[in-house]
Order: sequence, then C-alpha cells, then structure tokens
Amino acid sequence: MSSHKKDRFEEVIRDLAARFFSIESNRTSMITVTKVESNTNNKIVTVYMTVYPENQEEAAMDFARRNLSDFRDFVKEKSRLALIPFFKFEIDRGEKARQKIDALTI
Repeated sequence: MSSHKKDRFEEVIRDLAARFFSIESNRTSMITVTKVESNTNNKIVTVYMTVYPENQEEAAMDFARRNLSDFRDFVKEKSRLALIPFFKFEIDRGEKARQKIDALTI
C-alpha cells in the first residue's frame, strides 16, 4: 500500500473514532483521538487517545474497550472500507509527555 493510501486510511479511521467517542461517551471526560497507526496490511489498527481530566483515563479506556465491537460496527456502517480492521485503543503517552514539556517551558 502506498504511503498516501495508508495516510488516508488512517485519517478516515481517526475521524470515525473521534466521531464515535463524541456521540457515545457520557461526557464525564474529554476523549481526544490523537493518532492512528495501522500495521502493514491494515488488519490491526491502534487508536491513540488522550483523556482529560487525567484521573478519568482508566474509566475512558474501560469504556473504549467495552465498546470495541460497537466501534467496529460504526466503522463498517460509516465508511466504505472493503475490509474492516480489528482495533486496539491506547493512551497516547507521547502526547502526554509533549504536553508536560510544553507546560514546563511556558
């Protein structure tokens, strides 16, 4: 798969994940999808996110993991992807580190 197609594929998934969390979350925390990474054949996709406030991370991850099949159905319904990948959700530790560095330099 070309780099452009892979980037486009990941952008579609990122947008759908952001929409899904916006619609389905209970709004006790803010879930932001920061990036999406797929393996070489796009069969497994990792969706990275940040959660605010930080003390709600575990609850947000539990919510995301409980709703994996609903998210997969959402992607199937809202996209025109030929093959629907399997998903994993992770906290974006790199983004959290970047935010802490930014806070220290201000």
